[in-house]
Amino acid sequence: MARAILQANGIYDVKVEPIAGTLAWTFARIHVATTFVLTYTTRVSKLQQQLKQARPFASLAVETFLNLQRTAERLGAEEQTLLRSAGLSSPQYNVLRILRGAGTEGHPCQEIGARMLTRVPDVTRLVDRLVEAGYAERSRQDHDRRVVRVRILKAGLTLLEKLDAPVDALPTRLFAALSQSELQKLNLLLVKARGDA
Repeated sequence: MARAILQANGIYDVKVEPIAGTLAWTFARIHVATTFVLTYTTRVSKLQQQLKQARPFASLAVETFLNLQRTAERLGAEEQTLLRSAGLSSPQYNVLRILRGAGTEGHPCQEIGARMLTRVPDVTRLVDRLVEAGYAERSRQDHDRRVVRVRILKAGLTLLEKLDAPVDALPTRLFAALSQSELQKLNLLLVKARGDA
């Protein structure tokens, strides 16, 4: 809470409305000596409080950027905990879902990388781990031996089936505080912020 004290001192000319029954305006000179005390609160954002930051952010854009990072980390941690219990990382889970969607044809690593939710530097290493775990397999094309396709195996499909319900329920729980209208607005704003609009 902050306080501001304003003082108004001086002599002012004022125009007074005519008194009933007269036509003339009356002018008066009054002397004013008044002190106003204003109290106001400075805005401390929720993020400032959470980060225990005394100084305000450099701009609203900076605060929004940091808020988005903090929110993404918090929501992502919930997903990571769920997937870690199944022995997967978020990128590995994403690859398995991409492969499930590809069906028996599978995808080359380059196509998998293009479809990932987040960029990962080495899709080949992710696929290596899934192959070692018995969730996926690699095979070369008969007509072009340079192309290696990755396909999901039965064990990978079974694992995804076990994870489908809890993973699908996660966003509903995480966004329970937002209405459908707010979720739609948030989606539109995120697309706009990415420059995909």
